[in-house]
Amino acid sequence: SPASMGSSAFTLVLALALVPRITHAERKLSGMWRNEQDSLMEISALRDNGDFQGKYLTRVTLAGGCARASPLNGAQQQPGEGGWPTFAFTVRWDKFSNATTAFAGQCFVDSGGKETLTTTWLLREAVGSLEEDWKATRVGRNVFTRKRTPKGKNLPSLFPSCEDRSSPAP
Repeated sequence: SPASMGSSAFTLVLALALVPRITHAERKLSGMWRNEQDSLMEISALRDNGDFQGKYLTRVTLAGGCARASPLNGAQQQPGEGGWPTFAFTVRWDKFSNATTAFAGQCFVDSGGKETLTTTWLLREAVGSLEEDWKATRVGRNVFTRKRTPKGKNLPSLFPSCEDRSSPAP
């Protein structure tokens, strides 16, 4: 009947109005992210062209030593309306490892508003000879979720650096 069609259309419009809307401007990578290994990434500078910078604090080190926040640089693909951005970034493991990692991934937001970055990475560790080249590159996957932080808190303030620890350096 026409009355029930009107009621159904109203219910559909109401349901769509309640779904969280993520605008193009909100589909940005800036902020703090945590992966399943408890590593933290802070993207602090996102330019209009998609280039970004930040810091990465790993909880996993090749040598098992103290990790420091390392610089990251990358680029986000500008998505079309309705698309989720792809991105890539590199991390130069500063001061504690002779390795570099390249990440490539995509941002997703589920119907509940939960933001997720799915990434695949290649880690290249320096080796001493061409004969050792076979073991120098590792591949893996990380999934990051947005970490809410108190206002004014950034990555270094959340986790003291190695220099702040009282134990002597190895």
